[in-house]
Amino acid sequence: MNSPIPRSTTPRLGRRALLGGAIGAAATTTLSACGTPLSAGLVGGQLAPGTVQYWNLFGGGDGARMISMEEVYRKNHGGPGSLEAATFAWGNPYYTKLSLATLGGSPPDVAVSHLTRATNLARGGLLSEITDADLALVGLSQADFSPKPLAKAKTDGKLYAIPLDTHPFVLYYNVDVCQKAGLLDSNGLLKPIQGVQEFEAALTAAKKVTGAYGLSVATIGDTATCWRWFTTLYHQQNNDTEFLGNNGKALTFNQDLAIKTLEYMQSLTKRGLVPTTADYAGAETMLFTGKVGFYLEGEWEITTAQSVKGFKFGMTAIPTLFDKPATQGDSHSFVLPKAKHTPAQRKLAMGFVKSMLDQSFTWAEGGHIPAYKPVLDSQQYKDLTPQKYYAGVVDYVTYDPPAWYSGSGSTFENIVGAQIGLVEQGIATPKQGLDAAVAQLKTYVNTADPLA
Repeated sequence: MNSPIPRSTTPRLGRRALLGGAIGAAATTTLSACGTPLSAGLVGGQLAPGTVQYWNLFGGGDGARMISMEEVYRKNHGGPGSLEAATFAWGNPYYTKLSLATLGGSPPDVAVSHLTRATNLARGGLLSEITDADLALVGLSQADFSPKPLAKAKTDGKLYAIPLDTHPFVLYYNVDVCQKAGLLDSNGLLKPIQGVQEFEAALTAAKKVTGAYGLSVATIGDTATCWRWFTTLYHQQNNDTEFLGNNGKALTFNQDLAIKTLEYMQSLTKRGLVPTTADYAGAETMLFTGKVGFYLEGEWEITTAQSVKGFKFGMTAIPTLFDKPATQGDSHSFVLPKAKHTPAQRKLAMGFVKSMLDQSFTWAEGGHIPAYKPVLDSQQYKDLTPQKYYAGVVDYVTYDPPAWYSGSGSTFENIVGAQIGLVEQGIATPKQGLDAAVAQLKTYVNTADPLA
C-alpha cells in the first residue's frame, strides 16, 4: 500500500544494538552535578565512607525540587560529603548510562527509575531485590505505599523499586477563558464534564471565547504526549486489551477500537477544536496566552504555569469521555542497582530513600501524587490546590504495557507516538498510522529480549 507516512528506517539489530534498545538507545549523555561538585564525597579518588551516590533524570521544576530535597538530606547527614548526586539526560540516554554502569560494576548506590522501565532493569539482573528486611531497616513496610504503584514496582512477585509518586496525564484550564465561557461553578472550579458531547460542548464554548481553539495538546515533536492522549482515550472505552502482550512478544491491541480512537482524535483537529500542528511549548503557551481554554499534559507542568505572572489556572482529571475513567501515567521510583554492598552501605542507601519519601510533600508541590501514604493521606496534602482535584486518578492510572523496548521515553512510545501525531495532523488516515506503527514495531516484537 502506498502511504504518505514517513517511516523510520529500522536496521538489522545486532546484540550490541539490541542491548542499547533494551536498556535505552545509546546516546550522548549530559552529566551535571546536583547541589555540590561530583567530587564532594571523594577521598583519594574513592567515595568516602558514609557518602551516598545517587543518580536521577530530573530537570526543570522537578530538578529544582529534587536539589532542595537533596540539600535537606545533606543538612541532616553531615554536610556536602554525605551525598554525591548527579543528573543525566532524560529518557533512553539515562537508562543506557545506568545500565552500562551497573554492568561495568560501578553503579550508584541509589538511582531513579520510572516504574515502566524498572521491570526491564530487574529482569535484566541489574537491580537488587528490596526485601521487607531492607524496608524495616529504616522503619518502612510495603503497607506504607499506594497499592497500584506498589504492585507495578514488583517483578515476578519481588519488590525491585520503591515508588515515590504517580505522575498522570491531566487537564489544565484557563480560569479567565472558562469563566467567560460559562464553564465554571460558583466556587470558580470547572463544572463536571462527562461524555463526548459535554466535552465537545466545553471545547466549543472555549473556542468562542478565544477565537482560536478550545484545547491544545502537542501533536508534533513530542511522541510521548501523542501516545499519552491516545492510550488515555483507548483505555476509557470498554476495553482491557493492552497494545502489547506477553512482555512485548505480541501485538494484542483491539484494532477496531484503536482506529476508532484515532478517528476521534483526528476529528478534534479537523473540526478546529484542537490545533493541527502544535509542539510541546507551543501547546502550553496557547493556554497561558488565552488562545485555548484547555490544555492536556502531565501534571509536572504545574511549575511552569505557576511561574506565569498573573495567569490563573486550574487542573483536574481528564474527563471520562467514554465508558470508564482512565488516564495514562507512570511513577518515579528509587532502585538499588546491583552491587556488592556491606550491610552498612545498604542501610545508608535505604536511609537516603527514606529521607526522600519523608519529603514527599515538597515533591507533591511539583504536581506529582505521593506514593508514600503517610504524606498522601495527610491533611496537608489533601488541602493542596489544585493537586487535590486530580489525586484520585492514582486508583485508575494506566501504565505503558511491559516490553524490553517499552516504557517512558522508550522506542515504543517514539514509534507509536510519531504515527499518532501524523494522524492528528491529517497527514495519515487512522488506518495508515496504525499500520505504519505496527510495521515498525514488528522488528522489536519478533526479537528476543536481549536481557532475558
